[in-house]
Amino acid sequence: MRLLLVEDNRELADWLSKTLRQASYVVDVVHDGEDVEHALAAGDHALIILDLALPRMGGMEVLKRLRARGNAVPVIVLTANASLDGRVKGLNEGADDYLAKPFQIEELEARIRVQLRRANDRTAPIISCGDLVFDTNTRLFSLGGETLSLTPREHAVLEQLVVKAGRTVSKAALSAAIYDFDTDADPSAIEIYVHRLRKKLEGSRVQIATLRGLGYLLRHED
Repeated sequence: MRLLLVEDNRELADWLSKTLRQASYVVDVVHDGEDVEHALAAGDHALIILDLALPRMGGMEVLKRLRARGNAVPVIVLTANASLDGRVKGLNEGADDYLAKPFQIEELEARIRVQLRRANDRTAPIISCGDLVFDTNTRLFSLGGETLSLTPREHAVLEQLVVKAGRTVSKAALSAAIYDFDTDADPSAIEIYVHRLRKKLEGSRVQIATLRGLGYLLRHED
């Protein structure tokens, strides 16, 4: 899943982005409110982590404009001032969750998982497709009860496919979801990752089908 972190404290942003990447998220980082719109236009983000005290444009105004455009991406607000009035105002403007600074990274990760499940109309942390299982809490895949060893890019591609199992995912959508701002996106590389995943899924009841001109579909055999 690709996340957008909006945080003006560069030391905190660097630590958060590194920690979330270690948890197999793809993370883009911007440091002021005016860059958010450009960031969203450049990537397919599943969730935004938004600080309120931002230069040039405050986080509350960012949130207000985001919702006014009809963008329903989940937003977790980070703030050093989590007063009741502030929380109510932020929720009324369209925030999905609030987390007061300082916070524990484990709590932020748990809140991210909850919002991503809600965004995908899921309540249970386990996603299954045949004998392929993805635990959204541990962010690990298993196949036939055995942990599946994946590179970060393979993990990102398979996560997109399993979350949308039974639905077609375009190559462009996969590319937009797995490459951050600092990486030159290579849509043709998706074919390589899919090929590797097919090798790792051999012998299972799960397959990645290619729908020519449309994209890829993760499905299982009965």
